[in-house]
Amino acid sequence: MTDTTRRAEPAAIRAIGQLSTLCGVVAAFMIFASVLITCQMIFLRAVMGRSTVWQTEAVIYLMIGATLLGLPYVQKLRGHVGVDLVPGLLPAGARRVLATIVLGATIVMIGLMLFYGWEMFHLAWERNWRSETVWGVKLWIPYLAVPLGFALFALQLVADLWAVVTGHDDVDPTVAPEDRRH
Repeated sequence: MTDTTRRAEPAAIRAIGQLSTLCGVVAAFMIFASVLITCQMIFLRAVMGRSTVWQTEAVIYLMIGATLLGLPYVQKLRGHVGVDLVPGLLPAGARRVLATIVLGATIVMIGLMLFYGWEMFHLAWERNWRSETVWGVKLWIPYLAVPLGFALFALQLVADLWAVVTGHDDVDPTVAPEDRRH
């Protein structure tokens, strides 16, 4: 995408891209925190001979949260696994139509995931569910990553759909931004 095309994007689309990038940074820090906690847990068990209470559960929640909150960033980079055999054989116009259909279907599916993720989070919040471990974390905290991650993912998908429909995307909407020729 050229600089002139980028300037023509609405502020909302640019903001969604920046939010997706922020999600990637947050997800990276969550992974880094889980690595540090794992190292601390290994040190406590192997060197100090002590048991751990909260570390395993925290690492699991951080990794799941990082995965879900990282979805919009990966989508922004077009880093999800995709099969490009059929789109590669199609002319540019047909690729746009196919990309529009795929993005629309994905938004509908993510909308369903968002709905049920919100329902799960809300039940945990309303009923004050706690994990059945010694730590006993309130489950609404890790469950919040599900609707939040899918909502942010849906925002990035909508931005991508806008780019394809309005022609702000390059000729091949299936190609990652860093692989495009200018």
